[in-house]
Amino acid sequence: MEHDAYLRGMRILGLCKEVDLALIMNTSSVDPNFLYVTGFSSGLFEYSFLIVKRRRISLATSVLEYGTAKKQANGGMDIVRIDRREDLRRFLKKEIEGKEIGINGSFLPYSIYMSIKKYRPKKVADISAQFIKARMVKDAGEINLLRKAVSITKRAMARIKTEFRDGITEKELAAKFDSISAELGSDGPSFRTIVCFGRNAAYPHHSPDETKLKDGDFILIDAGAKFKNYSSDITRTFIFGGKGKNRKEMADVYETVKEAQALAIAGIKPGIKGKEIHKIAQEHIDKAHGGKYKGTFIHALGHSVGIEVHDGPGFSPGEEGILKPGMVITAEPGIYIEGFGGVRIEDDILVTKNGAEIL
Repeated sequence: MEHDAYLRGMRILGLCKEVDLALIMNTSSVDPNFLYVTGFSSGLFEYSFLIVKRRRISLATSVLEYGTAKKQANGGMDIVRIDRREDLRRFLKKEIEGKEIGINGSFLPYSIYMSIKKYRPKKVADISAQFIKARMVKDAGEINLLRKAVSITKRAMARIKTEFRDGITEKELAAKFDSISAELGSDGPSFRTIVCFGRNAAYPHHSPDETKLKDGDFILIDAGAKFKNYSSDITRTFIFGGKGKNRKEMADVYETVKEAQALAIAGIKPGIKGKEIHKIAQEHIDKAHGGKYKGTFIHALGHSVGIEVHDGPGFSPGEEGILKPGMVITAEPGIYIEGFGGVRIEDDILVTKNGAEIL
């Protein structure tokens, strides 16, 4: 399915009928919703303005980005070239004055909000929740891009095992993983690659450091590739070598996490709440081996993934949202034992009409 900016825009406006238009404005960073609507995968588009109306979409951008925008525009998008500051003022006055507008309040700084007020809109509403809701259910084109991003990361996970050796540092292995992903077609990492050796695997968001790999260590790698704006998020845990004195317990921890993930995925289907899926994994880990690992699963089972690696809610203990076909959510149970290490296994899961598919 070809990307259609108009359909994406209408999806957003359909969720916020109280506004006349949505204003998506980039700062020195790009609002993820700008990428969601336009589908652009090239160009910086700093301080560009996207106006989403019910009959058209307009992008006001500088001469530096104008050609890049024209080349990528689709779905009935008008591209307006801004040569001077006065051109921008004229454009915004025409589009905003007297209108009820929606903005992404979770992205724009207060100073930008105040500058928008100068153009005398009738109302300014924060529609950040509607942006997130619109992106929760993926269309066929988005799912295809996510499949590609996931495929790159899984192939990189398979190849990275050839780099395991005594003495390599976490930083070195993370760099090798990123290099392999780039060779396989990644546009860049979804987030900073996490590599944890041994006891460091007890900390879910440990930053790779100079810790060296040794026989009997856990190796936990949490990584993702971006492909045409879409992110993957995959975690694999390995046991390096076979002589560690804790080998049996390490294997027990691994199998417990693997079982928890399989049970949770089997429970995914449309119409149930996200928290119910978390509960399946949580209860399995808490009860396994007579309660030996109770309390060691210390985070939510998963989050939505898409344009952003954390693209919305998913499987958290308090998530009341109802699962729908087209949602893509991570399933990542873990056990973390300080002084010992930890295991996390993570896959990106597509909610289907009848259940779930591991991408």
